[in-house]
Amino acid sequence: MMRTLPERLVTTHLQMASQKQLQPVYLESARRSRCRMIRLENVDVDYYRFLYGAVGGPWSWTDRLRESARQGIRSDLASPDFSLDLFYEAGAPAGLMEIMREEADFEIVYFGLRPAFHGRGLGKHFLASGVQRAWDEGAQRVWLHTCNLDGPHAMSNYLKRGFEVFRVDEDPMPPWLRPDGSLIETLRPTSADVRVTWRHLRQ
Repeated sequence: MMRTLPERLVTTHLQMASQKQLQPVYLESARRSRCRMIRLENVDVDYYRFLYGAVGGPWSWTDRLRESARQGIRSDLASPDFSLDLFYEAGAPAGLMEIMREEADFEIVYFGLRPAFHGRGLGKHFLASGVQRAWDEGAQRVWLHTCNLDGPHAMSNYLKRGFEVFRVDEDPMPPWLRPDGSLIETLRPTSADVRVTWRHLRQ
């Protein structure tokens, strides 16, 4: 079934200002023993883009797939403030969580599962695991943003794990997305567009 974009882009910013807010839900022990969360080191740009596309393709994650985004990805991968955790179930890569730190402020830049792993309770398990790791690594605030292009259960998962909404923005839908959410190459965002969008989202 072809996906149809909404007319407006609604971006919701959520945060967890205390570890006490975290409401973890984990898989039962038998399934949990089949799951692992591994911190990736020395990731190359092509492998990062493969993971990014595998997880975000259905939800119009496009920024990192542009050829002009390679240098920015390379800089992030080399940053000591960047971390990338990969989630596995039974040895298969199931999803990822990307975090960028600014002192004790931890932003979950990307989080998601590959489509084959949706609907099995893994999202809440891996989200709780990733957020707990952030607190263990010294976070004083964990935050993220999601939008109305995201998966239908994303917002519910964030709220049930203890995140609270602190801002909602509404903007025109980016002109470089087709009605089904895919990227229009001839209207791909310029580097200036991306800088403006990134600055807007991080405010």
